[in-house]
Amino acid sequence: WGIVTDGNGNVFVTDLYNRIQKFTADGTFLAQWGSTGSEEGQFNSPVGIAVDSDGNVYVADAGNRRVQKFTADGTFLAQWGNTGSEEEQLDNPRGIAVDGDENVYVADFFLNRIQKFTTDGTFLAQWGSEGSEEGHFQPQHIAADSDGNIFVAESGRIQRFTAEGIFLTDWGSLGSEKAEFAFPKGIAVDNNGNVFVADNAN
Repeated sequence: WGIVTDGNGNVFVTDLYNRIQKFTADGTFLAQWGSTGSEEGQFNSPVGIAVDSDGNVYVADAGNRRVQKFTADGTFLAQWGNTGSEEEQLDNPRGIAVDGDENVYVADFFLNRIQKFTTDGTFLAQWGSEGSEEGHFQPQHIAADSDGNIFVAESGRIQRFTAEGIFLTDWGSLGSEKAEFAFPKGIAVDNNGNVFVADNAN
């Protein structure tokens, strides 16, 4: 479901069979970890995945309503989140991203919001609510660029925010034409600021 590369070119993949797999850039298998469950290091539908500058791996464990943090070889480090709608609680977290300042952003799908944390899970901020206006969404996935902009893919458009959650711009609508979207499941930004979207239903 999710895929990310680290600074060494390793590729990490979230597998809905409740594991993480790690490969070299040419597809050579390196490692895997995880199993079905709710204990530390177990998963219930892992979706989004992100890596920080130290190589630590963050997984949006959607069915368990939490984020889990691991070393690059799969050693469990920390977790945060539980079911609910208060700060630090999550309800179907899907996308996850780490920016250049080591902030962790989580797209909290059912609660229509983005939550921002430190890399140890300390809550920093949140924004969003349900609706179709600016800053309102059902966020599917999320990406951060080198300038600290946060891109959010939702059902029919992309929205861009500052790292503090201030709305900057949006584009797209629900449909199948060019620059239209239908429930995109992935988003990434390259070093030149180009945005790539996996447009699922199209």
